[in-house]
Amino acid sequence: MSQEIIHELLGYDYIKIVQRPDMFNFSLDSILLADFVEVKKSVKKIVDLGCGNAPIPLFLTLKTKALIYGVEIQKDVYELALKSVKLNNLENQIKIINADLKDIYKQINPNEFEIVISNPPYFKYLPSSNINKNDYLTIARHEVLASLEDIIIEAKKLLVDRGQFYLIHRAERLSEIMILLNKYKFNIKRLRFVYPKKDDKEALLVLVEARLNASEGLKVIKPLYVYEEENVYSKEVEKIFNFPKQK
Repeated sequence: MSQEIIHELLGYDYIKIVQRPDMFNFSLDSILLADFVEVKKSVKKIVDLGCGNAPIPLFLTLKTKALIYGVEIQKDVYELALKSVKLNNLENQIKIINADLKDIYKQINPNEFEIVISNPPYFKYLPSSNINKNDYLTIARHEVLASLEDIIIEAKKLLVDRGQFYLIHRAERLSEIMILLNKYKFNIKRLRFVYPKKDDKEALLVLVEARLNASEGLKVIKPLYVYEEENVYSKEVEKIFNFPKQK
């Protein structure tokens, strides 16, 4: 077993996260998604499907006092999430479940969550897929254990009427995302495209907020640029990460 390491959650020195170098550690994408989530004061229950070592639940405690569930199928990763929650004394707010996200509504009850979140595997799993020999990385990156459609189906079962579903994904899969959301009675309410730098011609990622059984009314908000120049984060990303301002 690889050695466990305790890191700060980016610039939030009062939030710690337990990681292992051999696993898929939390990424920029997870934090951009957590930042994109809008949580009203009335929200009581949130669930993160495929929570990994819990970066999104941990980040969301900066925004809300709501009860946050994290669902993680890989036992070793689940145990890291548990340790992170305990390390931050958040056992009363964050509940981590070691289970398959498919049919998780049977354990945590259907139609009770105002918000469902997922930072899913980005790549379809095909016989020709170039997969990593590390199973942790393969499961995190490829749809081996759950497809995009599986996640959307589960979100529908978990959400209250007009509940919010948040997703980050590769921009190239947006048409598929829209088709599947429409199939399961979601309407997209906000989209935000994520570009590596301002001079890049194509978005890499897209942030999506959809609502179950909601009326139409899509807002495409301004793009998010990750870097100002090579290896220098943009001011907006620095603010999300809570990093000191660069000179």
